[in-house]
Amino acid sequence: MTDKTVKNQNPLGTERIGKLIFSFAVPSIISLVVNALYNIVDQIFIGQGVGYLGNGATNVIMPLTVIVIALSLLVGDGAAAYLSLKLGQSDPKSAAAGVGNAITSSLIIGILLCVLFNIFLEPLCVLFGATEDNLPYAMDYGRIITFGVLFSAIDSTMSDIIRADGSPRYSMAGLLVGCITNIVLDPIFIFVFNWGVKGAALATILGQIANAVMYLAYILKFKSIKPCMDCFVPKVKLLMKVCGLGISSFITQIAIVLVMAVTNNVLVSYGAKSVYGADIPLTTIGITMKVNQIITAVIIGLATGAQPIFGYNYGSGQKERVKQTYRIILAASTLILVIAFLIFQLMPMSIVRIFGSESGLYNEFAVKCFKIFLLACPINGLQMVTSIFFQAIGKPTQATVLSLSRQIVFLIPLTLLLPVFLGVDGALWAAPAADLLAFVTAIVMLKVCWKKI
Repeated sequence: MTDKTVKNQNPLGTERIGKLIFSFAVPSIISLVVNALYNIVDQIFIGQGVGYLGNGATNVIMPLTVIVIALSLLVGDGAAAYLSLKLGQSDPKSAAAGVGNAITSSLIIGILLCVLFNIFLEPLCVLFGATEDNLPYAMDYGRIITFGVLFSAIDSTMSDIIRADGSPRYSMAGLLVGCITNIVLDPIFIFVFNWGVKGAALATILGQIANAVMYLAYILKFKSIKPCMDCFVPKVKLLMKVCGLGISSFITQIAIVLVMAVTNNVLVSYGAKSVYGADIPLTTIGITMKVNQIITAVIIGLATGAQPIFGYNYGSGQKERVKQTYRIILAASTLILVIAFLIFQLMPMSIVRIFGSESGLYNEFAVKCFKIFLLACPINGLQMVTSIFFQAIGKPTQATVLSLSRQIVFLIPLTLLLPVFLGVDGALWAAPAADLLAFVTAIVMLKVCWKKI
């Protein structure tokens, strides 16, 4: 059988692009949207049952949860890539060792962060923008959330490993079980038992525990490997290889932590000098970012779902199929973002009310957040899709540069600079300005790459 015959037998190289995108992208989108819902469900119920100070507290604690995700993805995404690599080399024993080491590392990461977060919780809350008024809520919420760090680490680590083992539906089911548990328990704990932010935090970690139980049970169900006890004994050299493959995901998540820390503190500082005060800007930016995460999850789900199509056809020399896939993903992403833009601009209060309607000043700044902060969202698809596209065709350097361009290179400096001239509103205008600069960067990088394709 010739190489050409083998290539033609693989549906990635022969099936209609639209059908392939649908079959690969839908599970990816669902998983990422469910994951994003974890961050937004608490805020909806807290806003309705506690008020905006409680919502501000969740925004203060969120960077801690992202730190957990960052370290977990360092070993989890790395182990998923290592699993695929070693299976491709017909070395399932090494693949099993990489997965086992990643799972053990996630347990160690979870325990260490749980201890450190509990010891330093108050200074960490202050570091991430807690105000005098919402600090008690942040401490109540964070004290419980930090005890769920172990389970959160397991969830984030094993999600991609299970997908790489060929069980995307099982991975998605684990996320759904956790999210549904959280959604069901939140109103019971907040409205029936009157536990406030503590109830929301407890509902979250019970959802994480349910997810972790499902994922840990999968250790006995691996399809492609059979991990033995020795696989779970940490080996430094092996972990270095695994983490090397997951470093891009780690950097991306840590960039989010830096952006949130800077944005929260700038809004608190300049908000205190405005009519809005410190707490209103801190709370409303958290809501805006988390709503936008849902839209971003759909776009990234589309693009990551297309990764196998990009990679296979680029590797097999079918460059026109690569270009066609890119064009479809970019067009679909832009359409979704334009619809989101119209909703954000024309009916922002409909979204704000979901999280609880407050005073006139609160509503005024919340609307301003959606209209200004997300003003350039229709052009964001190019940067996100192109970054994942570069990664899929074996250009990790370009992918990393592009993914960090908006967050680190443009957004943080602009968030620090613009408020000097525009006050608290400057922190909002920093986002569309960074989006525009990242858009231009993506066009330039894509133009260079497109010629080579």
